[in-house]
Amino acid sequence: MSKHNLHDCVRASMEDFFQDLNGTDPAGLHDMLVKAVEKPLLEVVMEQAQNNQSRAAQWLGLNRNTLRKKLLEHNLL
Repeated sequence: MSKHNLHDCVRASMEDFFQDLNGTDPAGLHDMLVKAVEKPLLEVVMEQAQNNQSRAAQWLGLNRNTLRKKLLEHNLL
């Protein structure tokens, strides 16, 4: 696996995404990106927190109820 930082990985993925669009204008780009990033973020954080929602919420800077809602939205509960 490459040792690029997160910024570089996201930037490269976005550049590839725009290249794949081949001139077509994107729609809902922010929501698409948030949804694409949020699920793996939640998966890894929950794994590292040993499924402790209070700890994971603290690490993420979220209210535990907000975290639970996001976990449900991504079918992670």
